[in-house]
Amino acid sequence: MKIHEYQARQILADNGVPVPPAEVVRSADEAANAFVKFNQSLCVVKAQVYAGGRGKAGFVKLVKSAEEARAAAQFMLTNRMVSVQTGPEGVPVSVLLVAGGVEIAHEYYMALTVDRSRNSVTFIASAEGGVEIEEVARHSPEKVLKETLHPLLGLQPFQARELAYRLGFKDKLAGEAAKLMMNLARAFFKTDASIAEINPLVLTKDGKLLAIDAKFNFDDNGLYRHPELEAMVDETQEKPLDVRARKANLNYINLDGSIGCLVNGAGLAMATMDIIKLHGAEPANFLDVGGGVTAEAAIEAFHIILADPKVKGILVNIFGGIAKCDLIAEALVKAGQEVGFKVPVVVRLEGTNVERARQILAAAKGQLPTLVVASDLTDAAQKVTAAVKG
Repeated sequence: MKIHEYQARQILADNGVPVPPAEVVRSADEAANAFVKFNQSLCVVKAQVYAGGRGKAGFVKLVKSAEEARAAAQFMLTNRMVSVQTGPEGVPVSVLLVAGGVEIAHEYYMALTVDRSRNSVTFIASAEGGVEIEEVARHSPEKVLKETLHPLLGLQPFQARELAYRLGFKDKLAGEAAKLMMNLARAFFKTDASIAEINPLVLTKDGKLLAIDAKFNFDDNGLYRHPELEAMVDETQEKPLDVRARKANLNYINLDGSIGCLVNGAGLAMATMDIIKLHGAEPANFLDVGGGVTAEAAIEAFHIILADPKVKGILVNIFGGIAKCDLIAEALVKAGQEVGFKVPVVVRLEGTNVERARQILAAAKGQLPTLVVASDLTDAAQKVTAAVKG
């Protein structure tokens, strides 16, 4: 789960990381009033979206007057932000952050993330902040410092001090930087985050460390422990079908192809997408209804898949284990009767009570003329591909 920058800044502040004052606004007039309130010669207006590349897209603007703040806010609130991370459709902007200008002496990068290559949480830091860390790592990997953390103890004080010195901090400032790192790590673990990032962390000309931009992503599996975080989600930043699937506890990812996939199990989903591609077509989605698929889940899954106009056919690939095949077949028939299959639906079932399931599907053929039963996965992929291409 993602949150906005202003929410991430609040989490940092609550955990002892210094953050400069800022105002959250939702209109051009509020942005102008915020500029006046800060009483500074320079402020920044920043769009709050679940995507990077805001500056290059023109959605982070420095303003020198209340009127400039109003104009910048009006532009952002009435245009979708399009960047390399959003795709050509862009994302809507409904919330802005207005902050006073900061006199910057140097910019740093700090983050914690789950490093799968090291099977651990890793602290990443660089004295080259304020830019895309991926570019720094690509062109100057020696400038990106990484510290593997103990799975139980987390970031240790000696690790934070060593990182501070390697980043070039000295004396009292090194101690302040180390303390900031410890607080960032505490926020990461306390919130079950998957990413906690400050970019940039700035050293001001008067010697203060401030986090002027922040990003947090959270592990969805840990959200049940954090209702206060779950309440922060902004559904306007997500695709409607993604929101609908999450509320139905379905694992759904929209793709670019024409064949919808309804499966039970992530591994089975990957195999299903692979065999669709093997036979010359492209999957339109990844949709995993889970091992104990119910009629209600199947119906909602079909609603979600068929709401995608790109879908020209559906491949249902279910292995009956916890939920027996005959119960799954009954659920599919009920889903077809309620939703109405307007595209070819090819079904491959294996597992407990599969013969009884095939009888149920065969009996429903008169009611559901676009329903096709396949003998195995290869047969299913061939039939759905031929139906879509035909």
